[in-house]
Amino acid sequence: MQLSKSEEQLMEYIWQQERLYFKDLMQCLPDPKPASTTVATLLKRMQEKGIIAYQVHGNSRQYYPLISKADYFARHVNGIIRNFFNNSAMQFASFFATNTNLTAEELEELRKVVDQEITKKKQQ
Repeated sequence: MQLSKSEEQLMEYIWQQERLYFKDLMQCLPDPKPASTTVATLLKRMQEKGIIAYQVHGNSRQYYPLISKADYFARHVNGIIRNFFNNSAMQFASFFATNTNLTAEELEELRKVVDQEITKKKQQ
């Protein structure tokens, strides 16, 4: 399940608010705002993808996420690992550590995270 950039932008607002009416979502969007029909179409696609759902309150729809931001991001990263790194998390981690502009302090923090995960895995 992949969202377009426009869909991701809408999801950011929905994740932040947890539940959001259409009119409130429209107010969140930066100028120049897209047409309401465009936003409605994007929301319909997102619903069809199983990312959001809505409840009807009178004449209004209140949208809410069916997947957390963390779960969506994890699926997205796992897709990148599968498609670009031959399904090897090790290749991805190596690429990430060597080809990004992480500072020494950031690499130390990353090492702490990895060490914590190693400890957890050994205790299981």
